[in-house]
Amino acid sequence: MNIVIVDDNAVNLTLMAALARSATGFEPVRFDDPLRGLAWCRQNGADLIIVDFMMPGMDGHQFIQGVRATAHLADVPVVMVTAAGQSAVRRRALEIGATDFLSKPVDSTEMKLRLRNLLQLRHAQNLLRDRAAHLADEVRAATEAIELRERELITRLSRAAEFRDPETGGHIQRMAHYSALIARRLGEPDSYVRTLLTAAPMHDIGKLGTPDHILLKKGSLSPDEVVEMHRHAEIGARILADTDSPLLRLAGQIAETHHEKFDGSGYPRGLRGEDIPLAGRIVAVADVFDALNSTRPYKPAWPMEEARAYLEQHSGKHFDPRCVRAFVDAWDEVLEIRARFSD
Repeated sequence: MNIVIVDDNAVNLTLMAALARSATGFEPVRFDDPLRGLAWCRQNGADLIIVDFMMPGMDGHQFIQGVRATAHLADVPVVMVTAAGQSAVRRRALEIGATDFLSKPVDSTEMKLRLRNLLQLRHAQNLLRDRAAHLADEVRAATEAIELRERELITRLSRAAEFRDPETGGHIQRMAHYSALIARRLGEPDSYVRTLLTAAPMHDIGKLGTPDHILLKKGSLSPDEVVEMHRHAEIGARILADTDSPLLRLAGQIAETHHEKFDGSGYPRGLRGEDIPLAGRIVAVADVFDALNSTRPYKPAWPMEEARAYLEQHSGKHFDPRCVRAFVDAWDEVLEIRARFSD
């Protein structure tokens, strides 16, 4: 443990170092210059500091203030050595963070007992701090393990949906990265962007409940079949409902609302404007753009520029204008994502 003694008097410095060594078993670090002593403490840390009051260049009060202004020294025990009768000096020292006092001439027995007690206090503080850090690490590791399992679950559910849906794995990857790109451009926190990237592939999980003769039909759907197809948004929300996981809650929100339209003409609830959750508004842009730009059994792929023009033409109608603008303004990144996750 680092015991630091600061006193401009060489005789006092030697005497207190000997007493500290005898009381604690540790070799103290000595400084006759308070400025150098403070700099050393800031760089190396300290577990107990003994400082004289009357010193040139920086008195004991200023030294203590410098110690307490340093984050990793804020709770280090500091003993100030003062002349007898300096009650005003002691009161001021207490105000600025002194832990204890020694009076000159120093009583050797008293000093040993005080230093031993303060060092035991510091040792207990260190144990408590280390225990708290260890518990924080354990909680962090457990949380990361839970998040990893959740992400694996979502990945596997997304794969299950892909087996029944004519959409490709490339589409799933592209629309998820488009969604994350839009969220980042809107200034959302990195944590939200990462969660959205993982949750977005679950947008059509409800198609697990759509009959094959509708899901895989190459021609136009009949009115009744359209109604049945639209049910996948509600089915997806039900699959992902009743969970304590923020990740799965966001995925359920996306599954239910990514077919809502900004003007209120979407499904399943006919939500309008910002009543549609942000994740649903973001994924609507990403999903439709990539669907237009992808080959389907019922249509060829649109050129990238035509798909972008469609978004701009329907901004404020189908799509949130802010999401469209964020997407279009990041066109170079859009092209990079399209190339990286080609079918």
